[in-house]
Amino acid sequence: MEAAAAAAKKETKPEEAITFKDLHSREYLGHKKKVHSVAWNCAGTKLASGSVDQTARVWHIEPHGHSKGKDIELKGHTDSVDQLCWDPKHTDLIATASGDKTVRVWDARSGKCSQQAELSGENINITYKPDGTHIAVGNREDELTILDVRKFKPIHRQKFPYEVNEIAWNTTGDRFFLTTGNGTVEVLGYPSLQAVDTLMAHTAGCYCIAIDPLGRYFAVGSADSLVSLWDISEMLCVRTFTKLEWPVRTISFNHSGEYIAAASEDLFIDISNVQTGRSVHQIPCRAAMNSVEWNPKHNLLAYAGDDKNKYQVDEGG
Repeated sequence: MEAAAAAAKKETKPEEAITFKDLHSREYLGHKKKVHSVAWNCAGTKLASGSVDQTARVWHIEPHGHSKGKDIELKGHTDSVDQLCWDPKHTDLIATASGDKTVRVWDARSGKCSQQAELSGENINITYKPDGTHIAVGNREDELTILDVRKFKPIHRQKFPYEVNEIAWNTTGDRFFLTTGNGTVEVLGYPSLQAVDTLMAHTAGCYCIAIDPLGRYFAVGSADSLVSLWDISEMLCVRTFTKLEWPVRTISFNHSGEYIAAASEDLFIDISNVQTGRSVHQIPCRAAMNSVEWNPKHNLLAYAGDDKNKYQVDEGG
């Protein structure tokens, strides 16, 4: 795995709050095969990675230090760890979704699995409700399962008649978003999971979704190579980001909601200003990227891709 860093400095231009200078990177080697997912804990102190090698790893990261972080291996899955996410209310609890049909919660201090649920299919997407009470899991058969975190039992299952890709709750937890292979975003009420809206978002499949931490917007990445930005209260598209040329695999807002990172099979990660739509920086990559995620406290970007055992973090002040 690998990590890279850009010190953020004040610039005189009023339209850009920071410019990305003095880029430096750190590599975190550990996985034997490519990394599918990276995620930060709620404090921004630990970074987790999930891999095709059937393990997850947790790295203790000093945001402004340059020492190699200590890591712990989370072992037990018998298939690829496709996505992982941290408990939004607990700095040491992390949930993993695997092709082995299980969802597991781990304690990042001990590396032990504390809870496990066997579901009906190969799990590929997972996300926590913002209050930490429920986990949503999507599988390859386009079935959505909601787990009650306390009992770790399914409280809702729903199969959809279309391809379901990344899923997300809004910041208040009363809306649930599904990105679909039809180019739509399905907006459901929560907890009813009744349809509220269908957004015709893109001309090709929608692969990924990110929620602005300030709750103003959500962004959608598509196979048409575009990222669209949506006003969450109006459910209207505000602008598109057009720098990438390949299907968008992964997107993330930074902690202040000023920047959005997007990546694909293009050999760079694009960072754009959310308000202007302008690209402000590009991070070169050696391979297609599978996952980008900004640290929730600092301008530090983790990213992971197809170049076997590497992933990277980009850092700003």
